[in-house]
Amino acid sequence: MSPQPRAAVGAPLSRVDGRLKVTGQALYAAEHEVEGSVHAVIVDAAIGRGRITSIDSAAAEALSGVLKVLHHRNAPKLPYRDNSGSNNPPGRRLRVFQDDRVRFHGQPVAVVVATTLEAAQHGASLVKVGYDAEQPSTDLTEAEPDEPTRYARGDAEGALRSAAVRLDLTYRTARNHHNPMEPHATIARWKGDKLTVWDKTQWVVGTQTELATVFGLETDAVRVISPFVGGGFGTALRCWPHVVVAALAARETKRPVKLVLSRKQMYLGTGFRPSYTYHLRLGSDRRGRLTAAVHELDAETSSYETFTESVLAAGQMLYSMPNVTQRYRTVPLDLPTPLYMRGPGFQTASFVIESAMDELAHKLGVDPIELRRRNEPSEDESSGLPFSTRRLRECCTVGAREFGWDRRRPEPRSTREGDWLIGRGMAAGVYDTARMPAQARARLDADGTALVEAAATDMGPGTYTSQTQVAADALGLTVRTVTFRLGDSLYPPTPPHGGSMTMASVGSATLDACDKVRRQAIRLAVEDRESPLYGVAADEVVVRGGRLHVRNDPTRGETYRRLLTRNDRTHLEADGSFAPPTGPERHSFYGYNATFAEVAVDVTLGLVRVRRVLGVYDAGRIISPKLADSQALGGMVGGIGTALLEHTVTDHRDGRIVNANLADYLVPVNADIPDLKAIYLDGEDREADPLGVKGLGELVMIGVAPAIANAVFNATGRRIRELPITADALL
Repeated sequence: MSPQPRAAVGAPLSRVDGRLKVTGQALYAAEHEVEGSVHAVIVDAAIGRGRITSIDSAAAEALSGVLKVLHHRNAPKLPYRDNSGSNNPPGRRLRVFQDDRVRFHGQPVAVVVATTLEAAQHGASLVKVGYDAEQPSTDLTEAEPDEPTRYARGDAEGALRSAAVRLDLTYRTARNHHNPMEPHATIARWKGDKLTVWDKTQWVVGTQTELATVFGLETDAVRVISPFVGGGFGTALRCWPHVVVAALAARETKRPVKLVLSRKQMYLGTGFRPSYTYHLRLGSDRRGRLTAAVHELDAETSSYETFTESVLAAGQMLYSMPNVTQRYRTVPLDLPTPLYMRGPGFQTASFVIESAMDELAHKLGVDPIELRRRNEPSEDESSGLPFSTRRLRECCTVGAREFGWDRRRPEPRSTREGDWLIGRGMAAGVYDTARMPAQARARLDADGTALVEAAATDMGPGTYTSQTQVAADALGLTVRTVTFRLGDSLYPPTPPHGGSMTMASVGSATLDACDKVRRQAIRLAVEDRESPLYGVAADEVVVRGGRLHVRNDPTRGETYRRLLTRNDRTHLEADGSFAPPTGPERHSFYGYNATFAEVAVDVTLGLVRVRRVLGVYDAGRIISPKLADSQALGGMVGGIGTALLEHTVTDHRDGRIVNANLADYLVPVNADIPDLKAIYLDGEDREADPLGVKGLGELVMIGVAPAIANAVFNATGRRIRELPITADALL
């Protein structure tokens, strides 16, 4: 077929769902009107470890409006029948209300269901729980780790001993919580043995499978609906216990149940970025060519599940290095299970590696960008595969020019404006280009409009809009004549909305479905004796604005509407799919960036203010520049939070999170946000997927924190190896 004209893809379009959001018509999980709904409020464990010895719910049950109080002593035993594809391994879940064991502070120990929210809240406050408390283990530095995951190539220890230059550094990163605007919420309704939930989720298929597993149902007996998600950052990538609680309460009361977590409860069991202790030893020659690295990492996990993330990959492939050893240990603690948070794994590794590279550059007297150029690999040394694309050098070059890197003074404390020390820093970033199987369905109606459906999610990056753009170009329609529907498990299945894989996976499935429909129409036209296109080779027909025509003769053609009406077709329909090639990979797939930051540090108070941030990205084809900017600026804001503000604090005496609120857990606000700018290198990655995209949502956050830390060093001469960077570390 002739290449389709591109009118929508690449255009800076506003969000197709924007009006719904600004007028309040976009319905989030707790806002759906389900007839007969009642309210549920969870009672949280007040200890960090131990057993429940008593539950007195009499006062709550006597309260007007309270329908039921459920807990482990009266809740039915759930089958937890494993279904293939469940998003949580069998036997390792937190099985709510199934035993008397308390595994972390804030664990759900009971739920109160009432006709009003106020009655449910009051009832929850009246439930008295007795405990046999044990001392919880919540300190990463004092607990016993699991057996490590290891990686090695060459002889890192031997190379370090003979290295001309050596660094021996220990970094610590704080636990971070996701804190999206929309709290987790679930409405659950049973009709016979069929369960429907309206849920805040980044993976409707995963939640569907998990609920089927827990309640022993066939997968198609569960429907999950999630048309809008008010931010996620990873916290909604799995089905959490409160979703099961809502469904269980609905089944036991025989009423639809709405359960909304409080902001405090968002810290107690919906995931977090784990804290790390990361020891890095780095060796190089005197010109800065890296010879060896030893990475030793300890990370938090829960006592009942093992959570890991891709924290090792960057240390294996970002720079050329013949000798690498890695040891990654999870440390089981009496905490809820961590979960992926924007830029998972790579975000943590980037802070360590890029801070160390800056320290090495300063020690050698080499410009930080030049040091990175000297260690540019010709292939992925962890796999021996060629990179599908790798334009990190270009990211650095463009960024240096646009940022004014040549005006940076390399000597720390050499630039000052009154009471403020000024510093500039940079860091490289990398994130893997994830792709997973996905499906979509497209229908072209006789009126010339189209409908595309996929069980994807949109937590904010603009899935509705970007998928509509892809569909419009593939069908040869305008954006306003295409409707994209998502967020329903009845639609064709898609992977999680995370890991920067949605555009590559779902977008490629959308492209495939719409290409098939367009080809159906072209075939119908060229075989229809009454069509102006009769007898034309199908490869010579393109579609623009809903009109099929000969590629080199736009006057010869007809509209979809006329073609389908004449042939008595109400619609044309096709299912599309995408899956990465099976078998061994032929390329190494990553996206890259270079991030530049300028900071000012108050000499007397040690306060850090970010003045400007610039990011340059090798992210393949950019489907929607306006959405990409939204992603990039949001990622920079998140990186500023990681660098300077965010830190979940635990009282190790009882496992309580001390700052489980937005007054004490600090995130950036408008006053913290300076001049932010994003630049995208023009290009595409056809080895990765048919659209040529590489994913952007994770990549844009990676590198921001080390760029800021390196700028702080340039300003003050003080090396920061612990996040967040606080004033006391600079005084």
